Amino acid sequence: MNRTAKVPGRLVSIEEASRIIQAGRGVSIAGDEAALRQLPKGLWIGGTIPYFMSDQGGLSCRDRVFVNELPAASGAPGMCTYDVSNIDSVCMDAPANGFSVLIVPAFSEIHQRFAHDAPEFDGMYMQPLVGWVAGAHLDDLANSPAASKPKTVFGPTGEFNEDLAVAMHVEIAADRAASIEIINLFEPGNGPTLRFHDSGFVVKDVEVDGQLTNFAHYLKEHKIDTRLPLVADYCGAFINVSVQAVDVDKGEVKLYAPVFPELQYHIANPVPSYAEAFQQVMPGDDGEIAFCCNCILNYLYGELEGQQTGRMHGPMTFGEIAYQLVNQTLVYLRVS
Repeated sequence: MNRTAKVPGRLVSIEEASRIIQAGRGVSIAGDEAALRQLPKGLWIGGTIPYFMSDQGGLSCRDRVFVNELPAASGAPGMCTYDVSNIDSVCMDAPANGFSVLIVPAFSEIHQRFAHDAPEFDGMYMQPLVGWVAGAHLDDLANSPAASKPKTVFGPTGEFNEDLAVAMHVEIAADRAASIEIINLFEPGNGPTLRFHDSGFVVKDVEVDGQLTNFAHYLKEHKIDTRLPLVADYCGAFINVSVQAVDVDKGEVKLYAPVFPELQYHIANPVPSYAEAFQQVMPGDDGEIAFCCNCILNYLYGELEGQQTGRMHGPMTFGEIAYQLVNQTLVYLRVS
């Protein structure tokens, strides 16, 4: 397979992943926590998630891990951990020519800080920042949430954390360039315009075409399919905010990403077949695809288990990072 047709990453055994780490090349790794704990220390960062899109199609797997190797021409990456006090410096630590891969644990304070404040971080949008939000098996979260908290892994020390982000800052050759692309299957529907007075992951009130109402009650009364995200235009790109839960009694709606008061949102149009839609919009073979991830909600709602979505392989995550946090989106990094 030539470089232009390179598929980003692959699902491998724990033994093979260990050999890749011991060879000394920088990698990012996704897998079930028990699998990740069997890997040696080395130049890698990781995050817990047992859902993947592979050459076998969509699947859940606990005894293998997804390894994403860096571009062959890159040197040793810069390895960093971040907490809520210094996550705003992640972009300033990026190389002059290259990209950064960031993994954040879901439901943590740093997850909320990054999701809410990333657009205002110093240096944001100056160098490509991609990554994902670590999660856990949905059955584990339902049955034993305290024991199944999403975690990141800092490979050089082997440390697992529920509240630290991990990053690799990757420099590439001067004659190459990295760029972020997103594939969003959703477009704003023709329904009312929604505006929120406050930013955040939990919302109560919303303006529906200028009329203030409770958002949870609105969703119930109008029988809105909450598998469809809210979509807004972020400087020319459609960005999704997915619904996590609707509590009509409390009058609250929990979201997987924050909404912002300066934006106008619409409920997305439905997508008839996620697998077919992804196949139709996959990019061509020009340039090396160095990283890819997709959303666990696309996996669930699109019934992607066993389905193929083209040559884009990677973890199915609790959130995707394309500079800022996005939802229900396929994110990839091209190096050309």
